[in-house]
Amino acid sequence: MELPSGRFRAAPCRFGHDRLRKTGLHFSAPCSKLPPIMALMPEPTPTLQQLLAFYLEAGVDCALGDEPINRLEEPEPVPAPAAARPMAAPSPLRPLPAAMPAVPRSEITVAPDAAIASAREAARTAPTLADLRALMETFDGCALKHTATKLVFADGNPEARVMFVGEAPGRDEDIEGLPFVGRSGKLLDRMIASIGLDRRSAYIANVIPWRPPGNRTPTPQETQVCLPFIQRQIELVNPDVLVTLGNPSTQALLGTREGIMRSRGKWLDYDTGTRTIRAIATFHPAYLLRSPSYKRLTWQDLRAIAKALQPAT
Repeated sequence: MELPSGRFRAAPCRFGHDRLRKTGLHFSAPCSKLPPIMALMPEPTPTLQQLLAFYLEAGVDCALGDEPINRLEEPEPVPAPAAARPMAAPSPLRPLPAAMPAVPRSEITVAPDAAIASAREAARTAPTLADLRALMETFDGCALKHTATKLVFADGNPEARVMFVGEAPGRDEDIEGLPFVGRSGKLLDRMIASIGLDRRSAYIANVIPWRPPGNRTPTPQETQVCLPFIQRQIELVNPDVLVTLGNPSTQALLGTREGIMRSRGKWLDYDTGTRTIRAIATFHPAYLLRSPSYKRLTWQDLRAIAKALQPAT
């Protein structure tokens, strides 16, 4: 509907003394103190680098498939079957049950209690580290297995006198299939080298052998499902000294509820069922990368570990 222009008057701009121009309906004239009208301009299309940076900040740093899946797309309509010629009615048969839709492996869930019991039974029956790894490769009770790329079992010397246990693999570990190979792994290598150790004289593993999506914190259920495997792994390696790296692995293996600040540097007993092992907690290398000021306390813990590994005289 066209409105007569003579019935409208320009209102003064509250930021100045300009009057609105008279052009049919009156619009506010530009004001020197108002910003440019940028909201009406379309935003530029983000570049590929900007999109990748956005996904990395959101925690998406790896692809789970080769082809993208549009989960909002409506299914294509099924064409109606062509009309068939009338045939004689067959004899009544028992109707077949409808086929169940296929469920992706990543959506198959196992009851928590059943998954934990299955993990305990599988771990108990593994006589060697190779058998334990084979059992974990076929274990389906932990959902993390279906989103991870590889099983991160262990690295180092299974005959070593000292074993280091972290929490869970990260992106680099998930790609390589080995624990502590990223930035935190390089720092761990320097830490143990400071007391005369390397991966040929130490054994390294994680409580969780599969990477959580986006490096999120494992849930208590996921930790409880994986716990029997790392416990059996420690029993089979049978080290003289067990070192837990960070608060999650310390609480899961040593049964303490204290934080890492209070539990680190203290010698505790770890019972495998057949032997008692000396255990000590220290900071996780990833934490030291964020808080380098705690490297001094970590050095004290490393010196205590080196002293415990010295042969008795």
